[in-house]
Amino acid sequence: MAEKINITINDKPYKVDDGLTIMQAADHCGYHIPRLCYHPELSIEGACRVCIVQVEGVKNFVASCCYPASDGMKVYTNTKELRQARRDIVELLLDNHPEDCHTCERDGNCELQRLAYAMGIRKMHFSGERKHYEIDISSPSVVRDPEKCILCGRCVRMCQEIQGINAIGYAHRGFNTVVTPAYNMPFGESVCSHCGQCINVCPTAAFTETNYTQELFEKLNDKSFTTVVQIAPAVRAAIGEAFDLELGRNMEHETAAALRRLGFDYVFDTQFSADLTIMEEGSEFLERFQSGGKLPMITSCCPAWINTLEIFYPDMLANVSTCKSPMSMMSNIVKTFFAQKKKLDPEKIYSVAVMPCTAKKCESVRPEHYIKGLRSTDIVITTRELAWMIKSAGIDFVNIKGEAFDKPLGMSSGAGTIFGVTGGVMEAALRTAYELYTGETLIEIELEETRGFKGIKEGIIEIDGKHLNIAVAHGLGNAHRLMDEVRKDPGKYHFIEIMACPGGCIGGGGQPYPCVNSEPLDEVCLGKRAEALYGNDRKNTIRRSHENPEIQRLYREFLQKPLSEKSHELLHTHYSPKEPKGIIHNQGVIKV
Repeated sequence: MAEKINITINDKPYKVDDGLTIMQAADHCGYHIPRLCYHPELSIEGACRVCIVQVEGVKNFVASCCYPASDGMKVYTNTKELRQARRDIVELLLDNHPEDCHTCERDGNCELQRLAYAMGIRKMHFSGERKHYEIDISSPSVVRDPEKCILCGRCVRMCQEIQGINAIGYAHRGFNTVVTPAYNMPFGESVCSHCGQCINVCPTAAFTETNYTQELFEKLNDKSFTTVVQIAPAVRAAIGEAFDLELGRNMEHETAAALRRLGFDYVFDTQFSADLTIMEEGSEFLERFQSGGKLPMITSCCPAWINTLEIFYPDMLANVSTCKSPMSMMSNIVKTFFAQKKKLDPEKIYSVAVMPCTAKKCESVRPEHYIKGLRSTDIVITTRELAWMIKSAGIDFVNIKGEAFDKPLGMSSGAGTIFGVTGGVMEAALRTAYELYTGETLIEIELEETRGFKGIKEGIIEIDGKHLNIAVAHGLGNAHRLMDEVRKDPGKYHFIEIMACPGGCIGGGGQPYPCVNSEPLDEVCLGKRAEALYGNDRKNTIRRSHENPEIQRLYREFLQKPLSEKSHELLHTHYSPKEPKGIIHNQGVIKV
């Protein structure tokens, strides 16, 4: 138990744990000190100075985010001098910021905007030269707008500390300081994994996803196309937050109903193709495991991880599963099997995916995912984009009556549901692989070894007397650590799952912006979203992918069997090494 210290805040005495900063102590005592650069999951930057407080006996204001609380300390958080100083700081930030709040992506959900309102800033007192930069739209996933950057450094620290990618850093000094990729190269040519976590931690709109909503609205109004949409598991667990609903409320059927009201002809569930992925990936693993194939086998569902693998671990490409992601599998099945059943021209099918992930936008344009010259997934929108479209179309999402997904590609098992949370792919795969290998049904199907938010989880699963060593990592920083371990000891594991985003897809870069009193990566938020998916799994009468009758029918009528020639043609792919052009480190830029 931590020792307690006595501290006085605004002339009121409190006892707090020793070792806290002033900001943390104030939070515990019910005082919220304004902040911008601070983030609980990142290192302390102390850059914005918005969190300044007065400490009795200390001459100057101190940054509460990094100043330690001590026994007997007297702190003031809301004096006239502090309020004026904070106002001056925020007004100076606003002076160097575009005045387009009402047309900005983050209008109404911008931390700078909220601070300005809370501090009573009603007119501008400063004027002067503003920074001017071009918007970087070179990436298919993420847009970088340096003019809206307030140099808080959250994105830099996220990319370096949590994700370990180092795609962005500071360049130049003083007024000319800018956050940029190495050598100011286009963002789309950098080592960016497209995970979108920079978007989640950015307090303004310096980073946003590449927006395709207007293009999609146009296609929905074009009746010459048959419009087909799929939604990923994690979307249903988070979209309600964009409508101020409680964390973790499952809006699965409401989302299906809203998509029909937007004008989609068919609404399918990516959980169906998650079951399909398990059939292929589980069979692929067993084939490698039994025949001495390349191990450990690494899952391939996450496109941000695949992007990272191709750049940082080209020597391990043979370890990754050849399976396409559930999104791409679904799109291929839509433009082949479904098109044949409905007698539709694949060229006139417009296939849309709603994903919690910005990297899926990048995946959809990769040449490996074209089928007979056609993009299998024509467009990807994020959970945030779908929420905006629903609001824009005037759909009463909160009170809408839920509807089921369309068949045959809308039926799924509980195993398909848990794909959206870290460890879920591994758990789903083992439920099926165990039965395919032993011929027996796995009774204890909820695997504690794969659950929870520990960065790297390990376990040993016994299958018919053989020990299967597994590992699960979420967040690319943890993926780096796990891959370094595999390089040192290639025989340590048999099967590895990696998801690029903290928490897995539920923490994806395209999920709703955090509400006023929460932070992205917050384990309470991630835990509620995860429980929505685990609860869906438990309620499902079918909890193993191979027991999904529509999956069984798909193999009987079209694919024949897992790993068949037809399956390889449509559901499997390959990956190639990519030459990195530059990685930014704290010490500067290096060429690799």
